Amino acid sequence: MFKEGLWMLVLGVAALPSAAQTAVTLPYPAPKKVGDPAQLGQGIQRTITLLETSTPTHHNTVRILFYGQSITEQDWWHEVAADLKRRYPNADLVIENRALGGFSSQLLVKTAESDLYSFYPDLVIFHVYGSHTDYENIIRRTRERTTAEVLIQTDHVTQDADLTEETDTAKLRPDGKIWNSFMNYLWLPTVAKKYGCALLDQRNLWKEYLRDYHVPAANLLKDGVHQNAYGNYLMAELVKPYLVYRKDTHIDPINCASVHTVAVGKGVSWQKGKLTQTFVGNRVDVVLKAGTAGTAQVQIDGKKPSEIPELYSFTRALSTPGGKWPVILKLGWEKPRQLETWTMAVTKDPTDPKRFTFTLTGSKTGPDGEGASDKHFVSNSGRIIIEPADWNVDYSLSLPGIKPTPDHFTVTWKVVPLFHDEITAPTTGDKTPETVLTLAQGLTNGPHTIEITGDSNTPITALRFYRPPKFL
Repeated sequence: MFKEGLWMLVLGVAALPSAAQTAVTLPYPAPKKVGDPAQLGQGIQRTITLLETSTPTHHNTVRILFYGQSITEQDWWHEVAADLKRRYPNADLVIENRALGGFSSQLLVKTAESDLYSFYPDLVIFHVYGSHTDYENIIRRTRERTTAEVLIQTDHVTQDADLTEETDTAKLRPDGKIWNSFMNYLWLPTVAKKYGCALLDQRNLWKEYLRDYHVPAANLLKDGVHQNAYGNYLMAELVKPYLVYRKDTHIDPINCASVHTVAVGKGVSWQKGKLTQTFVGNRVDVVLKAGTAGTAQVQIDGKKPSEIPELYSFTRALSTPGGKWPVILKLGWEKPRQLETWTMAVTKDPTDPKRFTFTLTGSKTGPDGEGASDKHFVSNSGRIIIEPADWNVDYSLSLPGIKPTPDHFTVTWKVVPLFHDEITAPTTGDKTPETVLTLAQGLTNGPHTIEITGDSNTPITALRFYRPPKFL
């Protein structure tokens, strides 16, 4: 461990507490290797720099999302989150785990619409099994619809035979014959490189650990796939070292390829009671000086943000009874939505248990039509569209143990805002001299003009614009 720490310093990587230091009270031996020091932290330095540059008087807000399925749900993520909070007490960390156990990439590619893109994280820590094409679609859409950095985890080891699996990329094909090798040694590295993502080579590190301590793969698992306490310990100890600041990488997290900040009084100034700025991107934040009263009105491309249809998002469509797994994977719309709660009364067809009929009501819209799960549905208002392929009732209810599917149940979801029409600076209770408010998120990723109406006393110190990359 000493040599590894030395090399981290030589290469300009800020040293972390070693696994041996953090695990002295645990009954498991620390990993001897946690990755190539030349690679640790690569691809996530905007996020880590936001953490590193947080101070007692300047708290950066950093949003981190754990996403995937049951492997991501396991307890290891709590230790990773706790470690970040210990290391960066001055950052305002917003950390969530929205993983859905049992949902492969074929399902997550749909649930990401409500779970991932609307959260707009700075960093996504991601792992999922399933279709490689849907896996790529999730990564691509994350990169094109947010400015998030993505840390892709390769699979952990579930059987001793994995130690001698084929790794020659020339022999790997998506034909299912050696699927795990194809995904971990060809597909995931290719996807990571194509979309500029970080890749944590967890599989090889897991193999090295098993070899170093002559431990059978089953000893780290509770059921042949999922980690037990030992496996959760190891996964956390492999993820934590990757979340490291590199002194040899110089990134300005508020002025870089994906984020641009314009200071009021320098890049933009009040003119006749207005701040006007053109930008390219899909999100705009305003930086406010805390402790000062003042309000201002917002328009983007000549409209209030609330008048822009894309700036609304659906939450998960959950059933009662039920759990966190949505019974309708994705919701659509053709007419502008409004902020409200939707309720669907569902009845199982007595002649066909795979078919469901329903009536739909919006808390503001009112009764909005009826339909069936096997037919394309457009509500009377046009505010809700449901495709037959997006119904997932039996499987989603089986995961929390609800079998058989009830004859009658209720499904609810909300439409929530990704905007603010008015800027109001906080005047009390703020511990830092500034706060950041998202004015619009989910715009088309292109040119826009923002106009803020107030005056020079309005406590706006900067505007910040987010421009996700585009891929051919």
